Parts: sequence; structure tokens; C-alpha cells
Amino acid sequence: MNPKKADGGNDTAGLLFYLYGPGRRDEHADPHMVAAWDPRMVERDPVRFPGKMTIGDLAMLLDAPVHALLGKKPLEHVYHVPVRNAPEDRVLTDEEWAEVAREMMHQAGIAPHGDDQGCRWVAVRHADDHIHIVATLARQDGRQPNLRQDIVKMQRAARGFEQRWGLRPLVSGDKTAKRWPTKGEQEKAAQQGRSQTARDELQWIVRTAAAGAVSDADFFAKLEAAGVRVKQRIAPDGRLTGYSVALPGDRDAGQRAVWFPGSKLAYDLSLPRVRERWQKPTPALTVPVAEIWQTVEVRVRLAAEHLGTGGLLQGAGDVAALGDLVVVAAMVSPTLVRGQLRRAALEFERAGRAPGQRDLDGEARELSRTSARALSDATYATGRNDVAAVLGFLVALVAAVAAAQRWHEAQEYRQQAQAAGRAGRLLREAVEVSAGAVAAREYRPRARRAGQARGAGPRSTAPANARREGARLMASVVQQAIPTYAAGVLADPAWPTLRDRLVAIEDAGDDPVQVLEAAAARRELRSADSVAEVLTWRLDGWSRTRGSVTSTPTKAAQPKSAPGGAAAKPVRGKSSSPGTTAPSGEQRKGPRAR
Repeated sequence: MNPKKADGGNDTAGLLFYLYGPGRRDEHADPHMVAAWDPRMVERDPVRFPGKMTIGDLAMLLDAPVHALLGKKPLEHVYHVPVRNAPEDRVLTDEEWAEVAREMMHQAGIAPHGDDQGCRWVAVRHADDHIHIVATLARQDGRQPNLRQDIVKMQRAARGFEQRWGLRPLVSGDKTAKRWPTKGEQEKAAQQGRSQTARDELQWIVRTAAAGAVSDADFFAKLEAAGVRVKQRIAPDGRLTGYSVALPGDRDAGQRAVWFPGSKLAYDLSLPRVRERWQKPTPALTVPVAEIWQTVEVRVRLAAEHLGTGGLLQGAGDVAALGDLVVVAAMVSPTLVRGQLRRAALEFERAGRAPGQRDLDGEARELSRTSARALSDATYATGRNDVAAVLGFLVALVAAVAAAQRWHEAQEYRQQAQAAGRAGRLLREAVEVSAGAVAAREYRPRARRAGQARGAGPRSTAPANARREGARLMASVVQQAIPTYAAGVLADPAWPTLRDRLVAIEDAGDDPVQVLEAAAARRELRSADSVAEVLTWRLDGWSRTRGSVTSTPTKAAQPKSAPGGAAAKPVRGKSSSPGTTAPSGEQRKGPRAR
């Protein structure tokens, strides 16, 4: 539950007409009053009971104490607070929202409980998940209210309602959240047909540049290479004091470029915070590029062991460096899991920003920074898109993110801990998808035994009832392939999704029993919260890998004589057996010198 004070104003009637109206795009559904300074006012709601009072009458009643103030009247006498629940919260009743409104007005000092001379206010609801509270800043005894720490006290009351009603727990702002796009920016992106706003796009570009940079010059070079416009702020003495970025072609109504200072993108993207990354030089790792993933894996495991062990300030520096490592990993990871890693980097963004100061001398921070630099330098290293090489690194990264989550929980940074938890889930998904892909590459089908569960080839022309029967038989597939986990898998809510994956594998011509055995044997399952979900992720990686395998010819092309009698080079990318995978164009890239 989040109470957020809106900008003040002096047009009570205008605000009420908007709240009771259809909204800017007809988004207001059933606007009505749920509470007021006088409970009898709810029975005179101007919308539900139009014959008793108009919206203009209600505005005059709210403004009456303002005109009766004994001293100077405030320039902005309208007090407006929306109170919103998280999307996943249950829908509160009108009575519950009324209780929320009364408590918020009490905590803010607008209308304390039992004070019949408090300010006048009303709470209007026009959606399931929030209300708007409108008050006028004039007590009925001719004085002005005391609003000291009003938002802090309302946030404290919100925590009580969350615990009492089982709502999603939020915390008071710690000034580490990123800057969210404004409504105008969102509408502008929609009009231009862009999937994200200019602010969101610039946040990611600047973050990736900062994560891999080692100096001011390197940082700005990476920004320019990414195609954004950069404007540096130089002090009279010649010092660089800040920067702004803009997307090419992004202009305001006056056709002027729309610039975003780094500090307006996120808490840790201001120039001083960006510079902290290379305040202590990061040494380059001198290892062969073909061994980069294994080398980084070892260092990330060590970082997970040391994260937060040096105290509060070092822990804050450790999680910040880990956030940069996740960003760099998302940039250089195999295509198969790049989507999951990018979403994990976006989720972990908040977890990488602990409130307050941070120490940059922690051992875990140095391990993460050197790992990030090594991956950034070896972007085109051999094995970059080999999921088998990346799998161990991803497992180590999961352990490091879990360590960061535990550290945040110990410091009671709940928002950061929740962000780390969401990122960890996405990374675990990437691990299992990679494991499934590796299992697919190593798969060698066995001869089918007599009496084995059905699945003897493609059934693309089978009748619909046969397909349904095959789906039901997938339960016996699970019992044969993984008897130890079968009972739990069949009772798991994720079982229908896993069953669909098995049916698709059988339709593709593979034996679902053998495939499930191979996927289950690739990594242990004892620690999985949901075995069915983990196996589903592995089969996703399996199917995406086997799809490219089975689409290649099964016989290598024979060399043909080239003009002049020279033998032509064999065609690359062909596979001589269905169990091997030809390297893609990306996988064949060799080392590139920086």
C-alpha cells in the first residue's frame, strides 16, 4: 500500500470534477465516495445520489473553512493523496478503503481521531486498487493543520494495513529507486510506436556503459558507440562535473532535444556514482579467451563467499559491483539465455543500490569488478555462445545473487532483498534452460524397448482424440523416467505445462521417456522448489537446441571439385549425426583483439 502526496492546488471543484468524471481515457470506473469528514456525506454522494448534492456543492462545503481562516490563507489549499495497492493484492471493500482514508487523515494531521474541528476531506474511489483523498488545509476552528512528517506517518500506517490484511509489503522510500518514466513520456512512446520510453532506453544504455568502463574517457566512448548523444558539463576551472544524454530524434514540442542528466535516470548513474566504479583501478585478467568463462566462474564463487563479510559499507560496495557483473553477463551471454539474463539484470538493478555510503575496498567487490571487466574485454571470446561453457558461470552467479539477497535481508533492506529474489529466479531459469540445451547436445537415443510408453515417432497426422490420449499417457512417462519424483511432479501446479512439453517432444519424433531421463540427469533435482517447473525449463532449452539440430541434414555434404581442379571446402554447419550440433555463425567467432 502506497500513499503518495500529489502536488498542491487551489481548485477544489476542478479536482473533484476530474475524480468523479470518466478520466482522460475513460479509465475511471464507477467513481463514488467511500468516506468523508462527516459520515453522513457518503449518503449524499453527488454521483450515487444526484438529487441530494452536486459536485459543485461538495466543493463549496470543502472550501468553506478556507474562507473562514483567521490568518493568511495558503496559496495552495487543496491537499490531495492517492493511496494505491500493488496489482497482485486482493481487492479491498469500500468499508476497508474508508478505514484506510480515516487513518491516513489522522496520521497526516488533517483530521485527528475524535477532533470534530479538523479539516474537511472526502475519499473518492474510481478503481479497484486505489482511492483519492481530497482535503482542504483549513481547520473548522479557523486554524491551519500541522502537517509535519505527514507522508512518513501515512507510510507507517500503510505498513500496518499490509500486515493486517496480508497485502504486498512495501517500505518507505530510501531514495535508491530509479526514476520512473512520467505519464507524458509513456504516452509519447506509445504514439511513436516504441516498446519503451526514452528514459528507460537511456537507463539501460548508460548502465551497460558504466558497468564495463574503466575510466571517464572509456565511459563516454562507450556511450557514443551506443549511438546516444552526450553532453558533458564542464566547470569554469575545467573540471568535468556532470553529463546528460539524449536519444537521437527524441525532441519536445519545441523541437528541442530531450536531455536526461545521469542523476535523473537512476540513483547510481550520477557522474560521482559512476566514477566510483573505477576510483580503484580494476586489473585486467591475463587468461586465454577460450578459458574466460571458467576463470570468471571461480572468481564469482569466491565473491559469493566473501560478499558482505567486511561489514555494512563493504557489503554495499559488494552488491553494487555484483549488479554491474549481472549487466555485463546479460550483454555477452549466449542467445539462448540472453533474455532471462537481461530481465535478471533489470530486476537486480534495485538490489545493487543499498542506501547510504559504500566502501569500495571489499574483496567481493574486486572479484566482481575484475570478472565484469574480463567478460567485457572478451566479448567475442571463443565459447561465448557455448552454453556448456557458460553453465558453470551461471550457477556461480545464482549463488552470488542469493548471497546478496541474504545480506539485504540481514540489513532489513526489504525492497532490495525482494529485487534480488526476483533476479535469482530468472537466473535459475537460465541455468536450467542451459542444462537442457547441454543435455540435448549430448543426447544419444537408445533403441526402444518393447512395451515402453508410446512415442514411436511423429504424430502430426494423428486424430485429436489420439493426441488427448497421448497427453494422458505422459503421466506414465514421468513414472518411468523419474520414479523418485513422479508423485510430486504429478501433483505440482506446473505439471500441465511440463506435460505439454513432453507431448511436443513426442510429436517431434523423440522418445519422451529417454528425453526426460536425460534432462533430469543433467543436474540434481533435490534442491528444487518445484521439480516440474525446473524440468519444464530444461525441456525448453532442449527443444530450442534440438530444433536447430533436427533441421540440419543428417549426412555431411561431399566436397565438390572447384574450378581449376582444387577441392572445394566442405560446407560448414552440417551434422553427421542427429546427436551433434553444428556451430552457428555466432558460435564460430574467434577472438577479436581490442
